[in-house]
Amino acid sequence: MRTVIALGGAALLTALSIGSAAAADPPANIQKDCAVCHQMSGPANADLTARQTRKGPPLYFAGNKFRQDWLEAWLQKPTRVRPAGDFVPAHTATGPEGDVVDAATLSDHPVVDAAAAKEIAAYLMTLTPNTALLEKEDYTPGRVPARMGAMDFVKFKGCGGCHKDTPKYGGFSGPELYTAWQRLQPPFIVSYIRDPAAWEPRSLMPNKHLNTAGIHKLANYLRTIGEKPEKAK
Repeated sequence: MRTVIALGGAALLTALSIGSAAAADPPANIQKDCAVCHQMSGPANADLTARQTRKGPPLYFAGNKFRQDWLEAWLQKPTRVRPAGDFVPAHTATGPEGDVVDAATLSDHPVVDAAAAKEIAAYLMTLTPNTALLEKEDYTPGRVPARMGAMDFVKFKGCGGCHKDTPKYGGFSGPELYTAWQRLQPPFIVSYIRDPAAWEPRSLMPNKHLNTAGIHKLANYLRTIGEKPEKAK
């Protein structure tokens, strides 16, 4: 029997449940457990209601998106990648100084042990339905000067309105990006910036129709800030 706990109004599997299920029958049970909060099979769900009510991002293309070593480490010690959850209007409240995150509505991800994390991550890396999208990209990672990259990120491309490029600065309606290089595969970063809807039809991220040089500059900035300890700007 699986045990569930209620956190912030959402039911989540306990670490014990995920760990024991993974050991019994990895694909079937990992699929079942993760599907409590994540879409585990494609195609992408284009239903607006589903987008508004989902608890976590889709994982059916996890193998095209994440770095396996990051997944293993994160599952053992989860931190909040999306400051305001997966659908921002459901987790914000209006205060005297504007919109703020309503932490009481957010749920914590279950923690799993090292063996379960390795097994889950290995399985998620087999989910690669969008390889063709990655193969369209021709990107060699580079670097940009941090200050110029930050100016491009915040002022020229407006990414700071939704994303944080440091723990202290930026918006909270999208995932934080100061650890993006550690968790995401470089071709995915480039492909998602180019056309978010190709990955998620109901993505809240706009397609800015950037040229390839502009996309690569953003990706290189994420590398610049992601491969060294974050420093205050």
